[in-house]
Amino acid sequence: MNQKVSIFTILYLAFSSLMFGQKKWSLDECIAFALKNNLVISNNQYTENANKESHRQSIRSLLPNLNANNFYNKSFGRSIDPNTNTISNNSNFSNNYWLELGLDLFQGFKKINTIKATKLAYLASQEDTKQEKYLLGFRVMNAYYDILYFQEALEISKQQVSISELNYKTIDKKINLGVSAKSDLYEAESILFTDKLQTTKNENDLMAAKLKLIQEMNLEGSTDINIQSNTLEQYSEKNTSNFQVDSIYRKAINFLPIIASNELKVKEAKTQIKVSRGDYYPILRFGYSVGSRYLETNRDTSGNTIGFTEQFDQNLYKSITLSLNIPIFNGGIKRSEVRQKKIALLRAENTLKTQKQEVLKTIQDLVLKQYSLTNEYSQSKLKVASQELAFTTAQKKYDRGIINAYELFTAKNLFATAKNENLQIKLSLLLNKKTLDFYKGMPILKIQ
Repeated sequence: MNQKVSIFTILYLAFSSLMFGQKKWSLDECIAFALKNNLVISNNQYTENANKESHRQSIRSLLPNLNANNFYNKSFGRSIDPNTNTISNNSNFSNNYWLELGLDLFQGFKKINTIKATKLAYLASQEDTKQEKYLLGFRVMNAYYDILYFQEALEISKQQVSISELNYKTIDKKINLGVSAKSDLYEAESILFTDKLQTTKNENDLMAAKLKLIQEMNLEGSTDINIQSNTLEQYSEKNTSNFQVDSIYRKAINFLPIIASNELKVKEAKTQIKVSRGDYYPILRFGYSVGSRYLETNRDTSGNTIGFTEQFDQNLYKSITLSLNIPIFNGGIKRSEVRQKKIALLRAENTLKTQKQEVLKTIQDLVLKQYSLTNEYSQSKLKVASQELAFTTAQKKYDRGIINAYELFTAKNLFATAKNENLQIKLSLLLNKKTLDFYKGMPILKIQ
């Protein structure tokens, strides 16, 4: 019975693995899976949760402190009787109980500003998590399109192999008919092996691209992945429009998480200065305590120790306190803390300016690249058409014996190179446009 169960389990797992490997992943599915399983994002979310708890605790710090205390004392030999304040040689013990309530009435608004600062830190960590999600989404998208490119490149190289195989068979037939020399077959065979080698290289590049996507997705237990290849059909030159750097930049800085995060960090740094300045002000505290005690030496007129309940009522006391602590001099520690917080503010402001500059530079590069790639794509299509015509002509001349195998190989390679260049430019255009659309605030990545 156990053997049957084991066999069934193995077959089930094997079937599940096979079905999982046959699944064709869309880009959105790849991104969603990566977001769910990425360890870096998990760490960011832990930081976010920690900052959230810090904010909650800063709010709870406004509540009063309530503490219960119990003190037990056992004396041996010569000691002071706590009841009569006389020296006694007898062992005795006492037991004290009290409750203390403490509340800060004024602390230079330090707690209020701490609440504001921790909330800003929490919001900034949320934006940091979102930024990491966008970065992961772009890495997955780039890996996804690398697979698309190498899949198409592999198909192009396979077409070249098919042509070379056909030419090899044609030469072989001509040799048998006595029309061609044996050396022509060697040239055709060399070209065929070269094309097969290129196919092998493209297969290896495709495997590496798939591994990259699997790693970005953290897809454990998989060595292969199939993706939907209809993405290439989505690009059209009609999608190309004018891109204005200033317009895109204004939209980008209003929603990019990395900008929002740094703006929040600047506000937090300003608030932290107020927190440190709170130490310049006096601290006013309110306290209330209630307690009682039990003394073994507390006796009645008959010399018997008074009972616990009676002593507890007799010794009950209450007190209310107000304390004012005025800082005068502390070795310059507080002033130094404020200066350090001011430096932290300058650093945060500089980081924000740097990030905005980086965003502007990125958009400028993307816009320039978009125009360049658009022109290159138009030229590459003309080049493909021209090289295709040149190859077709060379093939006819080769069949008639007008040119040799090397000249045909050169024409064929130029045609394959033109198609690869066109494919690469096409994918670069699509990725570049998607990136620009992202900076314009369009939802190209489905990220919560």
